[in-house]
Amino acid sequence: MRTTKEVTMYFATTLAALTLAACNPSDNTTVGQKVDGAVADARTATKNAATTVSTGAADVAITTKVKSALAADAKLSALKINVDTKDGNVALTGTAPDASAREMATTLANGIEGVRKVDNRLVVSTNG
Repeated sequence: MRTTKEVTMYFATTLAALTLAACNPSDNTTVGQKVDGAVADARTATKNAATTVSTGAADVAITTKVKSALAADAKLSALKINVDTKDGNVALTGTAPDASAREMATTLANGIEGVRKVDNRLVVSTNG
């Protein structure tokens, strides 16, 4: 998992920096203070990693719910509409049979909990 690798890399970097900083004779910070600072930095990195994982999981859930809502609509169910979600922002791409179906896709996506904004890039089909 990429996030775990990033956190592990952060801990290794912090440990290396702490080791080097402890050797600096011109620094008046004690080793204990440096360790406390490194622990605080590690806590912050862990919280940031957890937030990243949580946001990614929420985006996957939103994408799934939007796709399900689109599939349940009679005009949109048979269409190939791509749904991409990043930080609660949903992007719809593909084709819609008409303008009302295009607008319905926006309405359905906006109705999903957690959706912040919908960028409807659906193109109205010219094939009737």
